[in-house]
Amino acid sequence: MRSDGRHFSLTPRILELGWNYFASLGVEEIAKPLMRDLVDEIDESCSMATLDLPDIVYVARAHTKRVMTIGGGIGARLPAHATASGLVLLGTLSDDEFDEYLAAPLEKYTQHTMTNPERLRTTVMTARVRGWALNDQALEIGLRGIAVPVPTRSGEVVAALSVSSNSARTTLKDLRERCLPALQETARAITAGLSRGRRPGEPGLVDPCRLRSYVRCDR
Repeated sequence: MRSDGRHFSLTPRILELGWNYFASLGVEEIAKPLMRDLVDEIDESCSMATLDLPDIVYVARAHTKRVMTIGGGIGARLPAHATASGLVLLGTLSDDEFDEYLAAPLEKYTQHTMTNPERLRTTVMTARVRGWALNDQALEIGLRGIAVPVPTRSGEVVAALSVSSNSARTTLKDLRERCLPALQETARAITAGLSRGRRPGEPGLVDPCRLRSYVRCDR
């Protein structure tokens, strides 16, 4: 931290703490190479996020060489209701938690953003049942995405894996038929890799309390 005698502010060295945290989860060693393989296969950007209401928080990203309009690195936040990963992760909430979330106003980012609580509820429940969620320009015009859950070995969803693309060159059908199967396979590989990559005596590198949020944990 730095101080002028009265006020304190963070310095860039705070990023080292965040990096060490994410590295300790096994995300960098296990998930990131699999995400890069996915990017090479489908030529689309891939991200891994966890939930910290009302946002999702990125814990890993692998970019295609194409320039995407939406930015942000590790630790960047986006509104859950306007992202494919958010729709997947909102489905992990209990009924009471989801009701509390829906009680707050939902910001509208484009004409495609879902701000009606009941419509969002239906969309999230549908995503929970079918195992994936689609986002069509709800956050930014021209940006589409599809996401799947990343569960622990016991089945608890602690993160979402998503693919993002530009609507000018990628149709919703292409996201479903070309990208989704590869995305699902990568998510399964990440779950298997993180479950195996734990040290003796540890509950596992995908401990839900640690991965769900680097800001807080309710457990």
